[in-house]
Amino acid sequence: MASIHRDPRTDTFLLMFRYGGKQYRKSLKTADEREAERLKGGIETTLLELERGRRQLPADADLWQFLVSGGQRAQKAEAPTVVTLDQLFTRYEQEMPPGTMEANSLATIRIHRDHLLRLLGRRAPVQTVTTTTLQRYINDRAGESYRGKLISPRTIKKEVTTLRSVWNWGKDHGIVTGEAPTKGLKYAKEAKKPGFMTWEEIERRVARGGLTDEQVSELWDADFLSREQIDACLEHVRTVPTASFVYPMFVFVAHTGARRSEMIRARVEDLDFADRLVTIREKKKDKTKTETERRVEMSPLLERVMRDWLDRHPGGPHAFCHAEVVARSRKRSRTTGHKSGKDRPTSKTARDAGINERHDRPAFEPLTKDEATHYFKKALAGSKWEVVRGFHVFRHSFASNLARKGVSAKLIDSYMGHQTEEMRNRYQHLFPAERESAIRSVFGD
Repeated sequence: MASIHRDPRTDTFLLMFRYGGKQYRKSLKTADEREAERLKGGIETTLLELERGRRQLPADADLWQFLVSGGQRAQKAEAPTVVTLDQLFTRYEQEMPPGTMEANSLATIRIHRDHLLRLLGRRAPVQTVTTTTLQRYINDRAGESYRGKLISPRTIKKEVTTLRSVWNWGKDHGIVTGEAPTKGLKYAKEAKKPGFMTWEEIERRVARGGLTDEQVSELWDADFLSREQIDACLEHVRTVPTASFVYPMFVFVAHTGARRSEMIRARVEDLDFADRLVTIREKKKDKTKTETERRVEMSPLLERVMRDWLDRHPGGPHAFCHAEVVARSRKRSRTTGHKSGKDRPTSKTARDAGINERHDRPAFEPLTKDEATHYFKKALAGSKWEVVRGFHVFRHSFASNLARKGVSAKLIDSYMGHQTEEMRNRYQHLFPAERESAIRSVFGD
């Protein structure tokens, strides 16, 4: 029924047999004659059972796999698909429904991904990542620095949390199995962020000396401006020659406690002058919704400044935007094709030859976060206010000044939007009347 022959080219044995009126010639993948005879015997038995009807060959079966396995396997055994870390992150991003995540959050995930792939290995199979692997990642990242500062445990935790989120997504979609190996990981202890403090208090601490540049930087990050300092800073910005939206932008943030991203997102219709309310569009409060809203009462200064700004507003729905054409701007100049660098023509005639009138005039788009930060720094550069690190200082100041005036934490939370307990603790010490009342209620006058 079947016979074996040695293949002179490979020195292995071939099996010759007929089935269903067809001749087959298959390699037994062995050079051992005894082993070849044993395999031949098993295959002949299976062929005989097929002929006598004791076994049925499945319609979609691979005949050779069926015979070699003694009827136990109908198809070739396929190696399991190995999903690498890079493939997992790529699928996560590609299969994410549009609008699920804010651009800033997606950019952060990509930064975390790049660090994870760099240290764990872009081609590393996901299922080979263990708790030990991640602990080694944590330890390695803790020894790295950025701009002269060691990577903080907080940042490393966020990176690992990103991996856990992507892993859980992959598990839900059948791409990976098992729980993310993130339990039991150990991180270095991190110093508690200082509570918000006044400009004068920070200057006193710095003047005492003994602080590193990093510690001084952390102190200024905890700065909050008094009402008088906010007024003085805003007055400085008002007098600085810059883009027309810059002063309104500063006042908006200082008098609403809005985040930079929320200020950028603001629209003209969010300014309700009839009821003197500002609607703040937030992204962080509810992950199931693309956008939520909170409202802040409009201060007299904010009302005056925004009314004046809207009288000069260049157009479009966004509260803060460039004019359609901005001089000396690559994105919004009247012309395009200007060159710089080594390949820039030396003669004016040659330079002018490459410049064209812009036909694709940009729309009235909102500021980008980089543009907003650029104008923020430019407005404060060279003044005493340049120690103010960013828009977040005005947000801190908004909450802190309300707290100092005895406004309840619940109302402050409603103005500020999504607040963590850690953030509340940073200005909790600024409720003097409430705290004094608590002590007096126990110990008396």
